[in-house]
Amino acid sequence: MDVIEVIRAKRDGHRLTPEQIDWVIDAYTRGEVAEEQMSALAMAIFLRGMDRAEVSRWTEAMLASGERLDFTGLDRPTTDKHSTGGVGDKITLPLTPTVAACGGAVPQLSGRGLGHTGGTLDKLESIPGWRASLSTAEMRRVLEETGGVICAAGAGLAPADRKLYALRDVTGTVESIPLIAASIMSKKLAEGTGALVLDVKVGSGAFMKDVASARELARTMVDIGTDHGVRTVALLTDMSTPLGRRVGNALEVAEAVEVLSGAGPADVVGLTVALAREMLAAAGLTPGRGGVKDPAEALRDGSALAAWKDLVRAQGGDPEAPLPEAAERRVVLAPATGTLTRLDAYQVGLAAWRLGAGRARKEDAVSFGAGVTLHAKPGERVAAGEPLFTLHADEAARFDRAAQALEGSFDIGDDARHEPRPLVIDRIA
Repeated sequence: MDVIEVIRAKRDGHRLTPEQIDWVIDAYTRGEVAEEQMSALAMAIFLRGMDRAEVSRWTEAMLASGERLDFTGLDRPTTDKHSTGGVGDKITLPLTPTVAACGGAVPQLSGRGLGHTGGTLDKLESIPGWRASLSTAEMRRVLEETGGVICAAGAGLAPADRKLYALRDVTGTVESIPLIAASIMSKKLAEGTGALVLDVKVGSGAFMKDVASARELARTMVDIGTDHGVRTVALLTDMSTPLGRRVGNALEVAEAVEVLSGAGPADVVGLTVALAREMLAAAGLTPGRGGVKDPAEALRDGSALAAWKDLVRAQGGDPEAPLPEAAERRVVLAPATGTLTRLDAYQVGLAAWRLGAGRARKEDAVSFGAGVTLHAKPGERVAAGEPLFTLHADEAARFDRAAQALEGSFDIGDDARHEPRPLVIDRIA
């Protein structure tokens, strides 16, 4: 097959055949198709798009480039969640043990943070002793013992996606919805889960800034999952404001433990329960039947917290150990009295990144204790001269640039100006 013909076909708006897709993904993974040729094809897809059948086949071809995990034989059904990422998005931490406590098995392959969005693995690695890298045998053992596992994806899962992802990052094709959807779903389907719930973030702190784009991405991913025999549903959730009151690795772990202890911010609790119920339903588990608990009950009665401690210990961590704290703190005071009517997620995430909580390059280290504590959320009253943010950093020199990121990130006015946006905007199934 000729790669030039494949590029021309998509350039001219034609539908790629299954044979063309299978061949080009395999040839690119093996190095037979050059980087500049795949760059041209990626741009053609960006401009011309792909239909449902093309995206599904593209995903299948990337799946076929590597291994697939198989968790059949477990004594409970598998169900997983994927978030498109945001600021303060610590939901995987309380969600995984909550679903485990309710009777599901959660094989959660997670990633690291880059830029203003945090990474689940970075957060968990702030726990002394916790290990992100597990073999497939270790993953299965932890799943069998605790009902949940959160770890890094192995190099053998969808290697075509890893190569194509890096190429898209330097060719201006990251925003292609078909390529985003295929990238996410090839990795999630490789996990071998039987059910999948997608948390598609929308707002300033998310990759998708508007509801229409988020809905298109969600619809595309749900269709891919359905076409591959995996029960898939998506929730569109708000990321115009940070989730919770703490942004940063160890700070978010501490907040997740509060949620698991039956407390914590209402938005984190609410989204954890909503996603857990969707995951259980997708796995065919009904609260009140066969010993299945409702997620809200698991958070109240301590069983979710117990599952968290088991999960952490099973991966080498000490759930009772003190979490890292930043060496320096600075408080940012409210400039006026009134109601906080807006708090921009992106700018808060940028501030946390500048404090050391994130990384600019994949090889950079992160500061586990760095981040931002939010003393007020939209809809709450603030008073002039009282704390609005607390900045945490290992080096005081980082504070000025972080404070600059927060300038203009919020509005203080009267109650009438605050129109709360629902946390769950839509459901796609």
